[in-house]
Amino acid sequence: MSRAGLDKNPRDVAEMFDGVAEGYDRTNSVMTLGFDRRWRWLTRRVLDAGPGERILDLAAGTAVSTTEYAKSGAWCVAADFSLGMLRGGAHREVPKVAADALHLPFATGSFDAVTVSFGLRNMADTVAALREMCRVVRPGGRLVICEVSQPPFRPIRWLHYNVVLRLLPRITRPFSSNKDAYTYLAESMRDWHDQRELALLIAEAGWDEVEWLNLTFGVVALHRAVK
Repeated sequence: MSRAGLDKNPRDVAEMFDGVAEGYDRTNSVMTLGFDRRWRWLTRRVLDAGPGERILDLAAGTAVSTTEYAKSGAWCVAADFSLGMLRGGAHREVPKVAADALHLPFATGSFDAVTVSFGLRNMADTVAALREMCRVVRPGGRLVICEVSQPPFRPIRWLHYNVVLRLLPRITRPFSSNKDAYTYLAESMRDWHDQRELALLIAEAGWDEVEWLNLTFGVVALHRAVK
């Protein structure tokens, strides 16, 4: 299976990410023109974790984001359902767990915060995943999601849809170990919710105080909420 479809069958998505694990971090940096580093830094700032806190980094892939969040002194664990991605981050010294976002292998209230970076849109049931995240976070705990979004400014939105996303599979082709997978990723970006729609789904899943911050003209957005 070279790529997943927009039905986001979990087996297909896991196999697809297994196939892109080799060179994934490099391809991401090329694809985002290096903005991925700044987005991770901003996510860490919004997460605002501190020493002694327990942070779940879900859909963590190669754990590059987990390592960034661990700089705060918090105990951070990387969870992902792609074993290939977790193996790709074996050199990063943070705990790693194979986990299905819809059936997390953690007790209720285990974490002070949960975060997802560019992984929520790949989950088969967005609200069910958000509810499961809510379950494993203690009362008063936080949710931070960094995900692609829809630029609110019409010219930027047109450019993003009609130029950037169309070119994405071609740009990443020389760098990716699974070229066709980036066709799916471009399609999933185009098909994803806007900022307000995602905020409503987060609230529907049981989170409170939902708010968002646009990054890079709204191509990416940070959503934050509290249990």
